[in-house]
Amino acid sequence: MIAVSASDESIRTAELVKIQSAVNNLPIFGEYDEARIPDMSALVFDLFEQEDGLDALFGLIRDNLPERLFETAYALACDVAAADGTLREGELRLLEEIRYELDLDRLHAAAIERGSRARHLRM
Repeated sequence: MIAVSASDESIRTAELVKIQSAVNNLPIFGEYDEARIPDMSALVFDLFEQEDGLDALFGLIRDNLPERLFETAYALACDVAAADGTLREGELRLLEEIRYELDLDRLHAAAIERGSRARHLRM
């Protein structure tokens, strides 16, 4: 979620609120220590500054996240990207890279994206 928010080089308030809300309310984060968010943010920012940082980030994700949660991770990333009502090119590129790196089925990814879009439409 943090990587998607930072991918367009501008972290918006709506994205931060979406991340905080997910961590505070979703069962997947029931045991997560919220105090780790600043450390995880710093790690992502550090990786983004390195030449092979994105590869390292995906390596960390694959090493630490069970495969059964890959779609959940993608859904949360899509929600953060859509939170401010605009999908920017950097966010779209990173979402595409996430789909590829996590080997998500294209049809499943499209359904996740459509659900995220529906949740974040404005009047």
